[in-house]
Amino acid sequence: MFGKRSGTDTDVRAVKPASAPEPSPGAMAASAPPAVSSPPLSPARAAPAPVIAERRSENYYQVKATIFGALIEAIDLAQLAKLDGESAREEIRDIVNEIIAIKNIVMSIAEQEELLDDICNDVLGYGPLEPLLARDDIADIMVNGAGTVFIEVAGKIQKTGIRFRDNQQLLNICQRIVSQVGRRVDESSPICDARLADGSRVNAIVPPLAIDGPALTIRKFKKDKLTLEQLVKFGAISPDGAQILQIIGRCRANVLISGGTGSGKTTLLNCLTNYIDDDERIITCEDAAELQLQQPHVVRLETRPPNIEGEGQVTMRELVRNCLRMRPERIIVGEVRGPEAFDLLQAMNTGHDGSMGTLHANNPREALSRCESMITMGGFSLPSRTIREMICASIDVIIQAARLRDGSRRITHITEVMGMEGDTIITQDLFVYDMVGEDANGNIIGRHRSTGIGRPRFWDRARYYGEEKRLAAALDAAEVIAPN
Repeated sequence: MFGKRSGTDTDVRAVKPASAPEPSPGAMAASAPPAVSSPPLSPARAAPAPVIAERRSENYYQVKATIFGALIEAIDLAQLAKLDGESAREEIRDIVNEIIAIKNIVMSIAEQEELLDDICNDVLGYGPLEPLLARDDIADIMVNGAGTVFIEVAGKIQKTGIRFRDNQQLLNICQRIVSQVGRRVDESSPICDARLADGSRVNAIVPPLAIDGPALTIRKFKKDKLTLEQLVKFGAISPDGAQILQIIGRCRANVLISGGTGSGKTTLLNCLTNYIDDDERIITCEDAAELQLQQPHVVRLETRPPNIEGEGQVTMRELVRNCLRMRPERIIVGEVRGPEAFDLLQAMNTGHDGSMGTLHANNPREALSRCESMITMGGFSLPSRTIREMICASIDVIIQAARLRDGSRRITHITEVMGMEGDTIITQDLFVYDMVGEDANGNIIGRHRSTGIGRPRFWDRARYYGEEKRLAAALDAAEVIAPN
């Protein structure tokens, strides 16, 4: 079926390691041996290990290249593509075992299984990245050229022993990933944002922009989506603060989630969307679709980069503007980073209550300033006061997320936008996070505290949705602690 050779020694040995053919990027993700050790990368092991994968000897890679080259000669890739994943793996394993027997390669059963897994990952998956993608405790995978791979586990960055044979293999994997969502990355289009099937965010940048070889960054999503209850368990927010966030999501307040890179903005946005009613029509706009909404009435939109002729680009602003013609009840923008801020604020203020978005900022005040800056940079010739009045009329709550120096993530502010006083936007904090110190292991010790606001500005909105009793109970139960 796969065009196996006659099985003679001459047929298999005709392929030498140095001359193993390089498969095309579209047909093969990886054309060379990875440096992955499968056993220590089981998803069940959540605790980070000091050594992620031990470096293998060059002899291992030479043997792997020999077998891999013979496999490419002995298999019909077009026929292989027609099989499901499990059947394709079995076919590859059969052929590889035959090659090992013909070439009289001596290895233990464990070594042979490890080699079989690596080759199957090369042919059918993303090569050396497969075991890392299978681990649910890894938050980020950062590939800096063929020889260097870092991961983030429990908020800390660690270097692994994983490597690729060369930059061409890494480039082939980048091309396979981005082609899954109809995008491309090459010399003519060296930057690309994409996603994996599970929603994990992917960024690839290749030569000539990346000097030391392709750079691939994957922001992994957990298989099981986090909830507010789990965030409480992890200490990211207090139980009373989580109750307030539930009510904010339920009563259709307009929310801006602010934070730095890797602070958990998208995760928090996913948590808030859990409290949207099932009968609401939601439209999401993202550069790379990451949000995982569970409601039945969701329309997901994604921007599109220009084609090779430089045409056909669809920007975030065009998506947001088109949303207004799609009868949305809530508009959710994955990340606000440009002039689409103006259109989102307009939507929030024209009958699309409960809309949400994220942006990069270090505190709530800076988030408001960034909104104003993005509108100004979009070419809108409006007075500053007019822009600020629009911001005040549109945004109800700013939720600030932060990644602390020990790697932990905390919701540091739940802040209301109160209005204008002169030319200044007035805000008030409902909940804040105070850092008290650190323990002997360098972990941050802190506490969430209520600022004692008895009746927030969105009280009437909560009452309209029948949530005022829960809101009052959460505010009453919250511990009011004087700041240090």
